[in-house]
Amino acid sequence: MKLPGKIAIMGGGSWATAIAKIVLAQADSINWYMRRDDRIEEFKRLGHNPAYLTSVRFDIKNINFSSDINKVVKESDTLIFVTPSPYLKSHLKKLKTKIKDKFIVTAIKGIVPDENLIVSDYFHQVYGVPEENIAVIAGPCHAEEVALERLSYLTIGCKDIDKAKIFARQQLAGHYIKTSVSPDVAGIEYASVLKNIYAIAAGICSGLKYGDNFQAVLISNAIQEMNRFLNTVHPVERSIDDSAYLGDLLVTSYSNFSRNRVFGTMIGKGYSVKSAQIEMEMIAEGYYGTKCIKELNKHLHVNMPIVDAVYNILYERISPMIEIKLLTDSFR
Repeated sequence: MKLPGKIAIMGGGSWATAIAKIVLAQADSINWYMRRDDRIEEFKRLGHNPAYLTSVRFDIKNINFSSDINKVVKESDTLIFVTPSPYLKSHLKKLKTKIKDKFIVTAIKGIVPDENLIVSDYFHQVYGVPEENIAVIAGPCHAEEVALERLSYLTIGCKDIDKAKIFARQQLAGHYIKTSVSPDVAGIEYASVLKNIYAIAAGICSGLKYGDNFQAVLISNAIQEMNRFLNTVHPVERSIDDSAYLGDLLVTSYSNFSRNRVFGTMIGKGYSVKSAQIEMEMIAEGYYGTKCIKELNKHLHVNMPIVDAVYNILYERISPMIEIKLLTDSFR
């Protein structure tokens, strides 16, 4: 089985930079698509990403940069997409090169707005990529800790487990990256979307000065809510306490590296959504995921009080203090 071939990183943010660091520990060279030529030139001059994870140094001669997405796709066999989910469609609209024969890896922990599709379904339905040629990277793995080479665990989801194993072993596993594989592609992706929403909730509660005791109850209820949703939207046998589900939820809800938690904390302290987004200067995927999951759940009718509360605060402009008080009354 010929995997992974020439690898391309599609995106220029912190997680893209972290994955490039991981892949280059195994590969001789990579292709790297970045939207902005000025960012590419600065990267080449400095030897590191000028905007994200600036402490991570790269040997520039091992990287083929380009702002031409078609050129990168043509010259690559495996495409690792690491763009924020709200911007994925705008990047892909430039594509004139077919990608259905490529091995597509999505490290995007979000959902495609408007279509309300998880990213693997979007590539399959819109671009005709076979399900067995689509993989997802999941698990509790902050880019900042990868930069510091702190021990991290990644789960590779793919319908074709052999491909998942080869990709995980040949391109990701290393002295600080441990890997496992799973066939539960949809479950892992939906869990990645939901944990961002719950991290916003955790941040809101922190901003409102709720303590650690309540945070524990919130996350206990969140994992139950996640389990209900996953069992409805994609009913397969899974262990919700695996690191790809519970582990990712815990780190995103508690870590100071979590932009979704930071975003929620600002909302809890009284920032408007717009002012919080401007001050952060980074994408909080959970903001977009909240609306998408809320719309999906109109048809699924899963009991999701935490998602409902976050939606009411972010989109209906209900007072966080009032909404969280109502939420606390529903917990035990």
